[in-house]
Amino acid sequence: MIDLFKLKINLNDSTYHHSPISEDWIKWGGRAYTSRTLYERGVYACEPFDSKSLLVIATGLLAGSGASSTYRISIGGKSPLTGGIKEANSGGTAGYALISLGIRGIVIEGISPEWIYLVISDNEVSFHSADQLIGLDIFKTVETLLLRHGKKSAVMAIGPAGEKLYKTACIGITDTEGIPARHAARGGLGAVMGSKRLKAIVVIPSQTNKIQPTKQEDLRAANKRFAAALLNHPTTGKALPKYGTAIIVDSMQALGGLPTRNYSYGTFEDADRINSEALYNLIIQRGGKPTHACMPGCVIRCSNIIPSKNGEELNRALEYETIVLLGSNCGINDLETICKLNRLCDMVGVDTIEIGAAIGVAMEGGLLQFGDCEKALEILEEVRKGSRIGKMIAGGADETGKTLKVSRVPTVKGQSMAAYDPRTIKGTGVTYATSPMGADHTAGNVLPGTKFPNGFAPQCFDKEHQIELSRYIQLFATMFDFLGMCWFAKPPIFDDFSLVIDLLNSLYDELWTYEDIFTISKQVIDMEISFNRLAGLTAENNVPSFFRNEPLLPNGYTFDVESDKLQDIHQINEFSTDSDK
Repeated sequence: MIDLFKLKINLNDSTYHHSPISEDWIKWGGRAYTSRTLYERGVYACEPFDSKSLLVIATGLLAGSGASSTYRISIGGKSPLTGGIKEANSGGTAGYALISLGIRGIVIEGISPEWIYLVISDNEVSFHSADQLIGLDIFKTVETLLLRHGKKSAVMAIGPAGEKLYKTACIGITDTEGIPARHAARGGLGAVMGSKRLKAIVVIPSQTNKIQPTKQEDLRAANKRFAAALLNHPTTGKALPKYGTAIIVDSMQALGGLPTRNYSYGTFEDADRINSEALYNLIIQRGGKPTHACMPGCVIRCSNIIPSKNGEELNRALEYETIVLLGSNCGINDLETICKLNRLCDMVGVDTIEIGAAIGVAMEGGLLQFGDCEKALEILEEVRKGSRIGKMIAGGADETGKTLKVSRVPTVKGQSMAAYDPRTIKGTGVTYATSPMGADHTAGNVLPGTKFPNGFAPQCFDKEHQIELSRYIQLFATMFDFLGMCWFAKPPIFDDFSLVIDLLNSLYDELWTYEDIFTISKQVIDMEISFNRLAGLTAENNVPSFFRNEPLLPNGYTFDVESDKLQDIHQINEFSTDSDK
């Protein structure tokens, strides 16, 4: 039996308490841990910034296994953006550092009387004044803390956006080189952290790993088999290591589902200037790194490091969603500008998806023109300065639309969609409409070619079977979130689910089954839905009307999944179809 602990921190009086994880909680990691904690503690009855509101941090079930891509971390709270439950998921080194201390979950409650940061080490939490850090961007904050506490530390920090309680504020997390380029970005949880006057959390890894599984030989064999499956798969072994997630630009462009100019078009005339080949060539020409691991031990290595023209680092961890929301969605065709926009978002500490959507809405509202790179950069400077316009953009796409009286706003439950137009990628559209997380692709992204367990893969632009498929993938995504596993490790797992079962059964004494995993996934989503209802969110599931009424050029698709069928999607228990394909 592996020994795991939970940590409760009260900021009201600077106290903390360690205790073992009970048997009832041993199978609840990552998103399952954060959502169950929020639900059972009644956070739905609080405002996001109340003293009784919580910030919950959890490592996944496979953290400590040594398996590739299993050190992602879940951060949960009540979202100031949606008013509902939220889990934001990130790579980086925080999960690795926490599990080395044997920590499964951290619950942070209360509000500190003054700005502080925490240092978590072996069986100890210390509270430090953050006065000298206030106003610093995330990069400067992390640089200062690593100098104080050692470069091997992992850091989770907020920037000025979190301090000012902007609804788009994220939490920056250090990667394997100590750069805070990974983010728990969606839903504004950086503002929840800021409301507690908590600037940062430093985690000093243990010198001796606390996780010591009893079936070491079995675990080594399971890890080796999983790593081989990742390396031998064409997506995780070749495409992602070379191009990263930017490879999705070309597939969405070809399908006519690439969000362009505030979701007005499905293709971008300059897509070849911002696609994977363009990014790869830019990185190679400047001597950067197209292949980089964001977390320890990852064999996929789909991150990147992009130098500027003079050789200094311009940006890192440029992802597909950022490329599109700050690029084609804004009519911007210049990778240099997209990198600068991304860097500014990372420094201030705001979600690039939400900010890109807000700028696209502002462009439609006439605040600036589509494709205006200089004005877009100026807008991000306004966010950094906290001007009236900057606060509007930092409030998200919904707030920007309301302020500028723009009706075409691509949000659900107050949160912007990611870089997949629901008129073409209809399964993801169903996820946008029905996930308790709002329009969050990470809650169940139904990419083209996604299959049911029986091997049948509906066409992404055909409305048939998209509800059942979305439901299945939402459960699958929840599973990845509570395992602490990266979503991009899924291709070989979709082909052979025993890869996951073998890892779990070699790490834990109690045996796991396929049914066990999806039972927990269903329980998690049911809790999240109940949380939202108790928080007062409407029970209606749908997407904005323009996705139903405006055919998407060039293919003329609309989101035509019947709205009445979206209302009870989470009651579906079976994933078989009427097809024998």
